[in-house]
Amino acid sequence: MSMERENVRFTSGRDECAAWYYPGTDGSCVIMAGGLAVTKEPGTDQFARRFQEAGLGVLAFDYRGIGESGGRPRQVLPMRRQRADWHAALAFARTLPGVDPARIALWAFSASGGHVLRVAAETRDDAVPPAAVVAQTPNVGGFAATRHTTRHQKPLAMLRFTARGVLDALGGLVGRAPLLVPLNGRPGEVALITTPDAADTGPALNPGGRYPEWRQEVAARTGVALALYQPGRYAARIPCPLLVVVCDQDATAAPGPAAAAARRAPHGDVVHLPGGHYAPFLGAHEQALAAELSFLRAHLPAADAAPLA
Repeated sequence: MSMERENVRFTSGRDECAAWYYPGTDGSCVIMAGGLAVTKEPGTDQFARRFQEAGLGVLAFDYRGIGESGGRPRQVLPMRRQRADWHAALAFARTLPGVDPARIALWAFSASGGHVLRVAAETRDDAVPPAAVVAQTPNVGGFAATRHTTRHQKPLAMLRFTARGVLDALGGLVGRAPLLVPLNGRPGEVALITTPDAADTGPALNPGGRYPEWRQEVAARTGVALALYQPGRYAARIPCPLLVVVCDQDATAAPGPAAAAARRAPHGDVVHLPGGHYAPFLGAHEQALAAELSFLRAHLPAADAAPLA
């Protein structure tokens, strides 16, 4: 099929979210978003194009406050507002021509992989819930996950990051500009991710600097909020099939708690892959893609589709 992609926008709160819509051929729609402060360009296109080639429709969006979406202040990403963007994307996807509202799935990774667990569990009573959810290397929260990442940071840098986050949160209350920190860094630097996975961010998401407009920084207050965020608690309330893709050497999103969240889900399944946090974008890409496509085809079948062999 021809590779078509449309620029679309939808309303979330008082602002608009920018999105790409990849029309499919089977009436389905997979809603996608990148990880924390990762825009749709580096965060979704690698998978979205392959999903479209397989006949699935895709809606990939930027959260408010980043990328091409509206919303201020910029690079500030409250967890609640990001979840509201997911609900707005769900409502918008149901209105897209040719999309069956009963055949919509959610796909996300890292911090956003945690969001989709809670979004699927808290879908509004008056709306059709998603038919399936894919959480790839999700950050499901909890103290175990926090300990997992802080093993790769130096104590003084942790204190500096926390202090910056508290100051940023207080400044936000009086309308000050956010205090930003890099998304990635080395141990000892004040950055959101200082695990060994940080070195793979460029090759995985931004090879050769392909996306120069992607701002790889986030408000320090967002990082502090993420440390307290525990979306994995909602896994037991997810009514639809759930696939959790974990990477066994992931130093950023602890694989053990992610797999445990999948086991708590009534219809959860786990796929284990070798490698670190970004392996599904690198050496394990074809394995991840095959597992996710098999899952989506099984739970978003076309009306006249034959059973999978």
